[in-house]
Amino acid sequence: MLTQLLLTIGVAMVVTQVAVFATTIHLHRAATHRAIALDPLVAWLCKFILWITTGQRTREWVAVHRKHHTFTDQEGDPHSPRLLGFWKVQLGNVYYYVKATKDPDILVKYAPDVEEGLWDRKVFNHGRLGIFLGTVALCALMGVGWGLAGALMHTVMYMAVIAPLINGLGHWSGQKNFGNTAYNQPGLSWFTGGEALHNNHHAHPRSPKFSMRRFEFDPSWPVIRALAAVRLVTVIGAVVRLP
Repeated sequence: MLTQLLLTIGVAMVVTQVAVFATTIHLHRAATHRAIALDPLVAWLCKFILWITTGQRTREWVAVHRKHHTFTDQEGDPHSPRLLGFWKVQLGNVYYYVKATKDPDILVKYAPDVEEGLWDRKVFNHGRLGIFLGTVALCALMGVGWGLAGALMHTVMYMAVIAPLINGLGHWSGQKNFGNTAYNQPGLSWFTGGEALHNNHHAHPRSPKFSMRRFEFDPSWPVIRALAAVRLVTVIGAVVRLP
């Protein structure tokens, strides 16, 4: 029983981290800010991972995040804890994200350059189907009970912990290198694919590397460098370094 529980927690953590890396590399650094360009195969793989682990649609995510940058902590920001309250964003991040996607103009205004191909239209835009198939895969691998438990753990970790930490805590408290309203959480950066270095990102959104000081670590950067070494990623934005 204990062994199976620990295994389930481990599987859920691995699934969550894979989703986190797909989010920050594909959705955030490539699709939203064009700091890097992905080989079509890598982009497809990231979309597939996100489809079965989060159900997120690329164009919607890009539009919501670009709107967040346009109105950071001002009226119009989809999920600012400064406007809505810390706990509302920390606990209701998914609600505010979904609410923003319901705006009929958001895709046209903030993501007109994000093209949706056949795979997007026929497969990846159907998020509920992806989550269902991902859950079925876990159940087939671990048994129904433990598979459902693993899927639930992953959902809580990704949607109720990691993502809100960026949108909530990342605009509430922490360390700063730059004079904007976002904050760095260097310790949390290890578990968020580098996303917790949020103050750095808001200062230089087109930097492909979020860590800028020696004591900061962006775990996505070694992955990007490795993919770039085999020409599966092209680094476009300039890396920013601080003394």
